[in-house]
Amino acid sequence: MARVYNFSAGPSMLPEEVLKKAAAEMLDYEGSGQSVMEMSHRSKVYDKIIKDAEALLRELMNIPDNYKVLFLQGGASTQFAAIPLNFMNKNNKADYIITGQWAKKAFAEAQKYGEARAVASSADKTFSYIPKVSKEEFTPDADYVYICMNNTIYGTVYHEIPDTGDIPLIADISSCFLSEPLDVSKFAMVYGGAQKNVAPAGLTICIIREDMLGNARDITPTMLDYKIHADNDSLYNTPPCYTIYICKLVLEWLKDLGGLEAMKERNEKKAKILYDFLDNSKMFRGTVVKEDRSLMNVPFVTDSEELNAKFIKEATEAGFVNLKGHRTVGGMRASIYNAMPVEGVEKLVAFMKDFEEANS
Repeated sequence: MARVYNFSAGPSMLPEEVLKKAAAEMLDYEGSGQSVMEMSHRSKVYDKIIKDAEALLRELMNIPDNYKVLFLQGGASTQFAAIPLNFMNKNNKADYIITGQWAKKAFAEAQKYGEARAVASSADKTFSYIPKVSKEEFTPDADYVYICMNNTIYGTVYHEIPDTGDIPLIADISSCFLSEPLDVSKFAMVYGGAQKNVAPAGLTICIIREDMLGNARDITPTMLDYKIHADNDSLYNTPPCYTIYICKLVLEWLKDLGGLEAMKERNEKKAKILYDFLDNSKMFRGTVVKEDRSLMNVPFVTDSEELNAKFIKEATEAGFVNLKGHRTVGGMRASIYNAMPVEGVEKLVAFMKDFEEANS
């Protein structure tokens, strides 16, 4: 069977080159006589894998030396509790900007542990824009400000990072991870689930400035204390070994492509093809204000639920899968992460043009 074009929001498609290399090394990783799935995380062979993955990530993202890189389990959702437990510990206050489901869930979790305040929200227009917040609007003695950088469900992204002054800024970057260069030094912490752009599900990467560590409150579970993981080089317990290995292969693939600048150019090209079509279509339209459009997640609709359903059915039959929008918003959504080739977006747009002609 031929491979489909997979527009899933996550777990998402992986580069074919990575899948082929992993397949070739499945039974015998570099002469070790075993699969990475089978080897001890304490072995010298695996130690090199995880260290190489960290070194590649540091190189590609230009991560400063005073930041720790952690490879953890638990998904991005576990960090919703870990963040306030570790960092809402000076004045017991934090500010959140609510731009979608995941920021909303992170905010609700933080409210369990202290005085979490929603500084702004775009819920009034179904999260179709990024609210603009000035430095003066943040709580002066907040322990941190929290944002979700790219909103997978709603297709918005921060093109400009909020100025929080001296307040540490924390960002969930799950669905824009490695899609373009990011100045890590502007954040106290960035983190993301790997299953969008980096690796299969099961791995969460946290990049944390060292001065933020070591102040977790007493009730923090051991497994949620970032300093414990930092002190043990992500090996306090058995990490998601195979997923970290795939992450390393993806990072090698990215480096061979020319790094994050080259990836950004490719992602901008893909997004332009799709957005240009949506802006000129008489049947389909995007749902996000132009200035806040994501390069990764492109939601769109027709004016008819019946037509939406017909489009999704026929697109699936034609090999364009997982285009159904999130259950909270409906319509369609094309997630065009790093591994989606330009050809995939071109063919999707060609199919959409044909569908529009046939159903007008």
